[in-house]
Amino acid sequence: MNLPPDTPPRFRPRPWTALETPQDVELWIDEHNRALQELVKPTETGVGICFTLAEGGNVYMATTDDAVLLDVEPDADWIGPLIQAATGAEAPRGQVWILSDDKLVELILGLSSLVASTTLVTGHPFGARARRAGQ
Repeated sequence: MNLPPDTPPRFRPRPWTALETPQDVELWIDEHNRALQELVKPTETGVGICFTLAEGGNVYMATTDDAVLLDVEPDADWIGPLIQAATGAEAPRGQVWILSDDKLVELILGLSSLVASTTLVTGHPFGARARRAGQ
C-alpha cells in the first residue's frame, strides 16, 4: 500500500528518558510490548522501534523469539563499539547485528544515555538486510 507523499507519519517520535537500572529497562520493555500489541496489526511485518541517537543516526531494533536484530544505519555506525562493549557481540560484516535475546537489557542500558527519541516502525526490512549481509 503506497501512501500519498503528504500523508502524516503513522507513529510520531517520543522523547526518550534515560533508563538507569535493569528494572527501568524491564518496565520500558513491558510498556513497549503493550504499545506494539495495541497499535500494530498482527499482519504487519518489519515491526520494531527506531532509536534516534542524540549525536546523530538511527538504530532500528526488532526482537524475535530468540534474537535481537539491530539495523545500524551508516550515520550511526559510531555506536558499534558501545554495542560490542554492552553485549559482548562480534561486529557484523554489514549493518545488521544479530544478538542473543538475553542481551536486550544490557543493550538498552548501554544505549540509553545516547538516545534522543524513539519511534515505533512497521515495514522495516530487518530480515532482508541480514540475509543480504550474509548473516
